Amino acid sequence: MRVATFNILHGRSPEDDQVDLDRFVDAVASLDADVLALQEVDRNQPRSAGADLTALAAEAMGAAEHLFVAALHGSPGVWIAADGDLAPDAAAYGVALLSRLPVLSWESVRLAPVPVRVPMRFDGNRRPDLVRDEARVAVVATVDAPGGPITVANTHLTFIEWWQRRQLRTLRSALAGHPGRLMLLGDLNMGEERAQRLTGLRSLVSAKTFPVDEPTEQLDHILGTLDVDAAVLSGGSSRLALSDHRALYVDLA
Repeated sequence: MRVATFNILHGRSPEDDQVDLDRFVDAVASLDADVLALQEVDRNQPRSAGADLTALAAEAMGAAEHLFVAALHGSPGVWIAADGDLAPDAAAYGVALLSRLPVLSWESVRLAPVPVRVPMRFDGNRRPDLVRDEARVAVVATVDAPGGPITVANTHLTFIEWWQRRQLRTLRSALAGHPGRLMLLGDLNMGEERAQRLTGLRSLVSAKTFPVDEPTEQLDHILGTLDVDAAVLSGGSSRLALSDHRALYVDLA
């Protein structure tokens, strides 16, 4: 069973600054994942040719089960926090979870953003800028996996470090009612040691994922309650033909 996570940068390649849907489909197919978590996913956005990227990914990997959950709706520059009550054709941006294996149940968890503008210093700027945090969301599936059900959660946390802990508390509280094995996938915007400490979960694969060309840090994670020594066969990161992140994958016994 292969599990993977990939921040797709809405399908765009930094090399040519273009979204090529065929390139996106080929990248997803090449991962050959049984369960795939995607972040920064567009639906009906002009910048990605108005495509439903989740549906394209599901067809590429042969996933009968898939769900896109919007964190934001509207278009870049005029984003509005999604409330879970979107029209089927609304322009949106969020996360998606896809599975070749049967899914027994689905759930979404809203993760509140920092309620005020916060100062952030970006490369090349001597003075901090005041930025507004984005709404975040998690999509959760109970997957009917070999050996019994596994609860799989996918999210993309804020880049504001002191608020990440609160978002993880919200998510772990929502997951507390799911018995049995648990896996947390996604772009957590933090390193491996901190991700394990804040979640209480074990990392199933260690590999640098960002930036894509010469990665220096692991922002993307596959964490779980599984016995790493018994469950993990192999894993690593893959540079694909799009995104500023590498995809992360693990093969489980």
